[in-house]
Amino acid sequence: MLPDHDQDRGYEWSPTMSDRVALVVGAGGPLGRSVAVKLVGAGFAVAGVDRNADGLSELPDGVRQVPGDATDPAVAKAVVDRVAAEVGPPEVLVNTIGTYGIGDALSATPDQLRQMMDVNVGPALWLTQAVAPYMKKRGSGSITFVSSRWAAEPYAGVAAYSLSKAALSHLVRVLDLELRPQGIRVNAVAPQLIDTPVNRSFLPEEVMAHATSPEAIAELIVLLAGDGGAPVSGAVLPAYGF
Repeated sequence: MLPDHDQDRGYEWSPTMSDRVALVVGAGGPLGRSVAVKLVGAGFAVAGVDRNADGLSELPDGVRQVPGDATDPAVAKAVVDRVAAEVGPPEVLVNTIGTYGIGDALSATPDQLRQMMDVNVGPALWLTQAVAPYMKKRGSGSITFVSSRWAAEPYAGVAAYSLSKAALSHLVRVLDLELRPQGIRVNAVAPQLIDTPVNRSFLPEEVMAHATSPEAIAELIVLLAGDGGAPVSGAVLPAYGF
């Protein structure tokens, strides 16, 4: 939790603030870190949020590090307000945090389903609620999430996970309808499998041979989030690899 004065503070524009601010949540992980680096390269002032302090410490110089767990609605609002006050109101929000779980539908437990929803769907909604007022005030903005192939295609053995990602993809379309009239675009990318150390730790090599690199997924996210994605809203872009 951030200190109370950071949670409650609004923002006042200052000439020292950046005109183009991107907020990357999950920036302590491989995908979030890649997105942050590429957004810096695209000319944004980037703030990276993660509950993992060690992961945040791996971000390059110039990326503002903001610790916080966005699965908590109060913390999600606090980190957005803090970035708006200290860096500038975000023009771009990218949320990359998520979790994965194996288990068929008949063995799914309330706790498993709740965890998947709380991590894979909740932060997307809480962060959007927090950032939308800033984007509405500027008359534009871009929000990008990370869904999954299994949100759109049935796949046995990952019931709670695929349900949560399907909910996230549907949220993208709902938010698009609600926010596009205010100039705010909402999209997602949908990988099948990302090449990360965690995935390599438990998946066989022949499966990982078809994984997509975090850098490749980050390229798509930055395309959607930036000026190049201006015509696109309400899309869930397949990024399945080969």
